[in-house]
Amino acid sequence: MGFDIPLWRGISLFRAAALVYSLLLLVQHQEHLTRPWLGWTVLVAMAAWTVVATSAYARPELRTRALVCADLGVAFACLFATAVAATPFYLTQAPPLSGYWFAGAALAAAVLWGRRGAATVAVLYGVADLTLRVVMEARITPATARGVVLLLLAGLVAAYMARVAGQAEERFARAVALEARLREREQLARSIHDSVLQVLSLVSRRGAEAGGEAAELGRLAGEQEVRLRALITGGLIEPAERPAGAGPAAARGAADPDAPDGEADLREPLRRLESVRVSLSAPATPVPLPGHAAAELLAAVGAALANVELHCPPGTRAWILVEDEEDAVTVTVRDEGPGIPPGRLEEAGRAGRLGVAQSIRGRLRDLGGTVEVFSAPGQGTEVEMRLPR
Repeated sequence: MGFDIPLWRGISLFRAAALVYSLLLLVQHQEHLTRPWLGWTVLVAMAAWTVVATSAYARPELRTRALVCADLGVAFACLFATAVAATPFYLTQAPPLSGYWFAGAALAAAVLWGRRGAATVAVLYGVADLTLRVVMEARITPATARGVVLLLLAGLVAAYMARVAGQAEERFARAVALEARLREREQLARSIHDSVLQVLSLVSRRGAEAGGEAAELGRLAGEQEVRLRALITGGLIEPAERPAGAGPAAARGAADPDAPDGEADLREPLRRLESVRVSLSAPATPVPLPGHAAAELLAAVGAALANVELHCPPGTRAWILVEDEEDAVTVTVRDEGPGIPPGRLEEAGRAGRLGVAQSIRGRLRDLGGTVEVFSAPGQGTEVEMRLPR
């Protein structure tokens, strides 16, 4: 919905209220009408055009110069019909038949044509009102000048609000596009972290442990890891450069390829992560989730297990616990490693290490879920991922 929709609704509401007020004035001063039937005909025409204009302005493709000109034409025609339907004395008691209702067309012109359009219509209204009074030989009163001033001020306000709404809508569109771009980059960063960065980090670590020529290989792998992390966190990788298979389904521990098209039982892909060092505890009944959500949650679990493999001593045990609640699914990954020192996660984020920040928290955040990390030195780490249904 466009930001200018409330403005058009307000103009439509004003038209309806002005029409009702015109009806009351016509009933109150009908004894000053020379042709009452014509006055009522003008009122019916105003009511019919109110319906037509409200429907037309509600559709952006119909808000053209032709529609505004037709709107103003009907308003001026109803105004000049006063010369045939009423006596000169009528204009001393009430405005022309379309006096207040005329402002609806003026406001519409101000919204579409801006401040110049608002000023032009207000001046034309003043000229038309004076011409009508001269033709009818009616007394010219200060009410004409007041009407022009009020119409001008209302038009300028409407034009300003329309411009602000347009600018706000444009900025909102840019913000949405920027957010989508950042989300795309985050997904790409997660995919790279779950694949390339994990491998480079593992090669660097094992090479340093092995020594010799392997140490040199590990050093080179470490340098490439640092450069790639800097490239990702610097936002230099464009979405168009996404490697083939780098989406969520290609992440470590991805779900069944058929799962994203429908619902998936989360237990089945999680069983693939079981090993001698990884144990799974899941309900006896299926844990259904939308395919995409299951794939992303599984990738987050895989990232948590990769952190265990990378940062804990060899042979560290890990457990996966799945809880299927009525309103959410909770998956907890716990290990018996050395734990995470205080402030280590924040330091890793600043260093460009995206394991927890993006591969786990980022995935759950995009799904509307939450992640809690509980850890203390020497007491292992527990990562609780909760995904609302």
